Amino acid sequence: MRLHRLEIEGFGPFLRRQTIDFDAFADDGVFLIGGRTGAGKSSILDAVCFGLYGNVPRYEGGEKRLRSDHCEPADPTEVVVEFSTVAGRFRVTRSPEYQRPAKRGGGLTKQASSVALEELVGGAWIGRAAREVDVAHALDEILQLNLQQFLQVILLAQGRFARFLLADSRERQSLLRRLFGTGRFEDYQARFDERRRASEQALGAGRAAVLARIEDAEQLVADHELGGADAVAEGGDVQGASVEGRLEALRRAGARADYRAEQRRQERDIAETAHRTATAALVVAREERQAQIERDRARSALAALDAEAPRIDADRRTLEQARTAEALRHVLDAAERAAARAEAAEAQAADAAVAWKAASAEDAESLDRSEAPDGSEAPDGSEAPALRDWAAALTRASGAWQQAADAEARLGALQEAVIAAQGDAEAVAAARAAREDERAALPAALEALRAERDDLRRAADRLTERDAAVGLATARLTAAREAAVLTEERTAAVQTVADRERDAAEAFARAADLRRRREAGIAGELAAALVPGEACSVCGSTEHPSPAALADPVSADDVAEATEAREHAADRVRVATADLAARDAALAAATARADGRTVDDAQAELTAASEERAASAAAGAAAADAEQRLAALRAQDDILEAEIGALAARQADTHERLALARQALASAEETVASARGGFETVAERLEHASMRIAAALALATSLEERDARAETSAAARAERDEALDASPFDDTSAARAALRSPADQAALEERIAVHAAERTKERAILLELELRTLPDDPIDLAPCETAEAAARTAWTGAVDAAGRADAIAAQLGSLLAAATAAHTRGAAAAEEHEILQQLADTLAGRGANAYRMNLETFVLAAELEEIVASANLRLADMSSGRYRLQHSDARAARGAASGLGIVVFDAFTGQTRPAQSLSGGETFLGSLALALGLAEVVTARAGGIQLDTLFIDEGFGSLDGETLDVAMRTLDELRAGGRTVGVISHVEAMQEQIPAQITVRTTPDGPSVIDA
Repeated sequence: MRLHRLEIEGFGPFLRRQTIDFDAFADDGVFLIGGRTGAGKSSILDAVCFGLYGNVPRYEGGEKRLRSDHCEPADPTEVVVEFSTVAGRFRVTRSPEYQRPAKRGGGLTKQASSVALEELVGGAWIGRAAREVDVAHALDEILQLNLQQFLQVILLAQGRFARFLLADSRERQSLLRRLFGTGRFEDYQARFDERRRASEQALGAGRAAVLARIEDAEQLVADHELGGADAVAEGGDVQGASVEGRLEALRRAGARADYRAEQRRQERDIAETAHRTATAALVVAREERQAQIERDRARSALAALDAEAPRIDADRRTLEQARTAEALRHVLDAAERAAARAEAAEAQAADAAVAWKAASAEDAESLDRSEAPDGSEAPDGSEAPALRDWAAALTRASGAWQQAADAEARLGALQEAVIAAQGDAEAVAAARAAREDERAALPAALEALRAERDDLRRAADRLTERDAAVGLATARLTAAREAAVLTEERTAAVQTVADRERDAAEAFARAADLRRRREAGIAGELAAALVPGEACSVCGSTEHPSPAALADPVSADDVAEATEAREHAADRVRVATADLAARDAALAAATARADGRTVDDAQAELTAASEERAASAAAGAAAADAEQRLAALRAQDDILEAEIGALAARQADTHERLALARQALASAEETVASARGGFETVAERLEHASMRIAAALALATSLEERDARAETSAAARAERDEALDASPFDDTSAARAALRSPADQAALEERIAVHAAERTKERAILLELELRTLPDDPIDLAPCETAEAAARTAWTGAVDAAGRADAIAAQLGSLLAAATAAHTRGAAAAEEHEILQQLADTLAGRGANAYRMNLETFVLAAELEEIVASANLRLADMSSGRYRLQHSDARAARGAASGLGIVVFDAFTGQTRPAQSLSGGETFLGSLALALGLAEVVTARAGGIQLDTLFIDEGFGSLDGETLDVAMRTLDELRAGGRTVGVISHVEAMQEQIPAQITVRTTPDGPSVIDA
């Protein structure tokens, strides 16, 4: 990482915008940030931290005074940091939260914090992120260092420089944990402890379950006296016995339970056989007792049936007389019906004669209105032929009257026809007048429609112009959509570049690590090639008392392979960068084609152009429609002319139909007047004639019916008298008395048949039972029932005893099987728990771990060894070989965790001593060496990132001249390879030795300024 530019405004002691161009010091390598105490030298580093991470370490745990106290409410506060990594060149602009004047209403309002990340692409700054969380994620990928790593690797801030050297193990562990992210090992330890506790709980629960099942089984054995020789005396210590011994005793008790159950089953089978025998004897006794009861009942029933025999004989005689009388029923009924019909016909003839006489009297009174058809008087009604002849003559005369009646009925319709014809004539005349008025209005409508058509044609003529506008808008929308797709592809390409740069950084780190391990293992390789008695290729000695061990072998092929992988990763970065540039060019071209419009804007323009084009197209269609309507109006004029001619012809026809209707009405009125006679209407005259004809015909029919019924009645009486003479009955009354209804006859037949059937059935039953020679005295069932009850009780008790014995054996077997299975599982679980407990104790630093070093401390101790080794490379030079740092795993006092100690080996005394015993200058040199060693290790762990800029803000003023020279030589070494080192100090000797300087000074009015 390299810093290029820093801009500060309204931050710390700086009011106006201050700019530092770090690229101006690239050639010098080392530059000094000087100034009086309190001028704001360290605030420059605060600004760098704030710009990149939004945090200032100096203010941890206290109030963050980021905004300059010199700012007025309207003054801005902003920090801009421009830097580059292998991922590209970036610029971060960040502002803290502060109070500013409100734009409305006066007073102050909160200005929210803001941040923006930009990337330099093709000479232009392009935004990458604008939300704090997005910027933080992007910077994590770009910088590959968190804030703590940044402060230990790039920005060695004031107050933190010597903390790592002088810290105790606990504080050093906290710092190393943040730098190397080893908190996950603590999680591993916690998870293993949790698994150990869970396993311990499960093991205890399993043992408790085994004991519970054994105790349940032992209680079952004791309750049912299955212990036998294994029974424990009262007060014995059952719990003291082993689990295996108790299980074996339970197995023997289980065998005894099975034997007892088998005995109970045999006893149950014997009792069941005895119960079946007693039950069969009881069934036989009950059956014979029931047969005795049935025999006595049959004897009683047969005696009752014999007592009913006289009544059954009387019923049989009544049934025979009813059947004889039934043969005469038809003759008797026919004679009665014929007599009744003759009487009814006589009464009907009398009523018809009365009606005829009444009609004749009325006709005599109205003779002036209605005359007889042939001029003769009506008959007297005594003879049917005369009445029918008179009715026929009157019917012939009423035929002519019927035609007049029809004409009379049509008078209303003829009158309506006259009215309708007159209405048609008037309607045709009105329609002709309306058509003539409509034709007169057509010229004005034709003129208005011509004007409308001309306007629509002018609007349709713009269709070509609007087609072109739609095409242009479509092209812009396509380009805008292409730009949107290319933007997404560019984002993916940017991510690809970042991923490949990260892979490249990892490849660089691996190659560097293998090269370092190869160099460190050269001595081991040379030692491996030594042959006893032969000269060493390095020192020439033939004795090899202590050859170096090859602890971390790395071959030249490994280094070459890693170098090739690094070059391949670099090629992939270049390919991804070229692809990103191509997508940027395509995006710029698409943006140009879209004329700067977004997809929504281009869509809106296309919609508007399409609507205008649709309007022009619709105008063309409307113009054609107007032309069609104009032709329709012209055709309508011709149609109206034809309709007016047709209406004139219809008008002449309606006048003719009106005249004919009036003529038909006059003829019908004349016919009706001549046919009325002395009646009001022809229909009244016809009705009177029909009534007289009906009365004559009714009387003739009644006379004829009366004579026929009298003959029929005489014949029926003769037939009845003949049948009675041939029957056993004296007269009609005797025959009627012997008759019975079909239901009564059926009841008599059923009673006779039932009596005969019952008597036959009872005789058969009694005969069968008498043949069994049953005793007359009732059979006593009590002894058999008592024996059966006793056998049933014994069998039930045996079944219950066998069931209980089976249940006890099954329950005991189940408990024993469950206890045995649980005991077996518990043994396997105990072995697994032992292994898990040993592993958890090892990870947590418990048990046999004398150093009380847990897994995380062990990992950090390995990192610390590498840090100390790297620091000693510089400390040996800075201290002229006197001091060397050593990693110490000595046990801490009072059982505290150990493994992260640092002591100083003094070559002058040959002894080690605590780092706190060093002088101020020595502490500075040791801290500087350790800080640079820590920076190198952290850099390698962070993926081999390049550190092109380094800041040191710590006590050069505590060094004497010679030691200061040593420190300056070390800084000169740091700038090797193009690195730029910034040193913050007010030591005059450093100001003389470092020509490239940035001076921070305070102005008379308070704020500080930077002179570069």
